[in-house]
Amino acid sequence: MNPHALDQAIALHATAPNRYTGRTDPAYANMVGPFGGVTAATALNAILLHPDRLGEPVALTVNFCAALADGDFEVEAQAVRTNRSTQHWAVSIEQGGETALTATALTATRRETWSKQEVRAPQVLSPAGLGKPQVVAPVEWVKRYDLRFAEGPIPRVWDGDGENSRTTVWMRDEPPRPLDFASLTALCDVFYPRVWRRRATRVPAGTVSMTVYFHAGSAELAAVGDNWLIGQAESSAFRNGYFDQRAQVWSQAGSLLATTHQVVYYKE
Repeated sequence: MNPHALDQAIALHATAPNRYTGRTDPAYANMVGPFGGVTAATALNAILLHPDRLGEPVALTVNFCAALADGDFEVEAQAVRTNRSTQHWAVSIEQGGETALTATALTATRRETWSKQEVRAPQVLSPAGLGKPQVVAPVEWVKRYDLRFAEGPIPRVWDGDGENSRTTVWMRDEPPRPLDFASLTALCDVFYPRVWRRRATRVPAGTVSMTVYFHAGSAELAAVGDNWLIGQAESSAFRNGYFDQRAQVWSQAGSLLATTHQVVYYKE
């Protein structure tokens, strides 16, 4: 059985302690370079593969310094501090002698405690009720996901008459793939730029920094399997060339799996 496209795209090969090599995959090509979500997942994968890793991901922040060019790249992942139940990581991706991405992460051994979820999943039509949209994917990576918009699809008319920045969408890998930390990281980045929704104007935009907080452990992600997730994204403010983009991702059963926040640049 051939590996899933995502697994091929984030594959890394150890070359020395703390160092790996990888290669961009045309299946996840974006307008410039690869899809940012799969690059973030690659950075996380370097930690997941590391023999010294303690616990599971709790937080990941990636800073996109430059778009990767098609071809090989190098990844360095190092635990900079290990405590009794937590571990702090620094990751970088380099290509052609220059840094393309920097990242920090927190992994931890989770313990059962009092728990409560306050943010509930939106109540919308089911994926089957919405049906699969018949649209032409604007870039290659979009074909790797089944996205069914309950609210706020990409504008069909770019008339500058947007009303709000919110999108609610069912999503999963295409073809379906069992959920894990790497795929959840990539799924946190499937929301198109909020400025497009708010302005109904297709301006150049790109993520500069992205943070994912994981609220579920590997056992809960495994229980989700390859079922649908529902995500909701919106912005707080657009100002002087940058905006924030916050989102939540729930399982189909309503369990909050991750929250994410981005800073995105845009041009007039």
